[in-house]
Amino acid sequence: MRHILSGLAIAAVMAFGAAAPAAAQNPFEPVIYVNNKAVTRYEVGQRQRFMQILGAPAVDAKAAEDALVQDRLRMYAAQQLGIEVTEEGLQNGLEEFASRAGLSAAEFTVALERAGVEQQAYRDFVKAGVAWRAVIRQRLLPRIKVSDAELDQELKRVVETPVVNRVLLSELVIPAPPGQEQQAMARASQIAGSNPSEAQFAAAARQYSAAGSAAQGGRLNWVALDNLPPSLRPIVTALQPGQVSRPLTVQGAVVLFLLRDTQGTLRPGAREQVLDYMTLRMGSASEAATLAARTRSCDDLYVQAGPQAGAQIARQTASQNRIPTLIATR
Repeated sequence: MRHILSGLAIAAVMAFGAAAPAAAQNPFEPVIYVNNKAVTRYEVGQRQRFMQILGAPAVDAKAAEDALVQDRLRMYAAQQLGIEVTEEGLQNGLEEFASRAGLSAAEFTVALERAGVEQQAYRDFVKAGVAWRAVIRQRLLPRIKVSDAELDQELKRVVETPVVNRVLLSELVIPAPPGQEQQAMARASQIAGSNPSEAQFAAAARQYSAAGSAAQGGRLNWVALDNLPPSLRPIVTALQPGQVSRPLTVQGAVVLFLLRDTQGTLRPGAREQVLDYMTLRMGSASEAATLAARTRSCDDLYVQAGPQAGAQIARQTASQNRIPTLIATR
């Protein structure tokens, strides 16, 4: 996909006009041209705000401008292939994108407008994505062969993947007062980039977090996905348990989230999940917590517990509805 776009970029860059001089009094002044189509300063500001709401890290005007140039190139590629985005196709794309935040397109549009992003910026962003999908389908799909068995396997995986409706998070809120935003972002990036374990994340939260949860290592209680801010839902649902989000900028702070666990409901037609789990009785809760923090998988438990405790480990496989409540909750 990048190869296709880069080929178009070579031609498009040749067609760029010189950036227009700054004119704060006219937000609709073109700042760059892509194949004779203008990108205005207003569009750059709208895209910058939109990307910030979506949680993109360190979004400046240059990053927003680059994103708009890429979209212009995508639309140009579609035009060259005779591809047009219909209103129905665009509406489907708007609904699909908004559903990632658990909202309808209308609800997502209202949320964006409250945050200072107009509907047209949202529509332009989605339209470029829909057009680019069509380009990829037309250019690449004829070369791809997928067997029926592979399709059945993927459908089975999708159907048997529960729909997440509750998440268990830990938070780390690093203060970023005026003039210290870069230092806060650097610290957050360092923590996230180290791929911390739950125990390491908790230690960092106790040391750096300004949130009330810092004393508990940033640990929060179970929260319904629908109760999270719309802009946060797609970020959280993209994580796997044990993963840390990218740094998120909010007013006066940089925030990290660690996804500790998820709960969900089975899709229609899915079979009950069968889980393989192990239990080991410890002398105290603190000993158990220390061992759990060191253990990365079921097989690793034998190594971390040692040969004497290894004989006391009970391992079994059972469907979810047959696992004892105390263990299932954990």
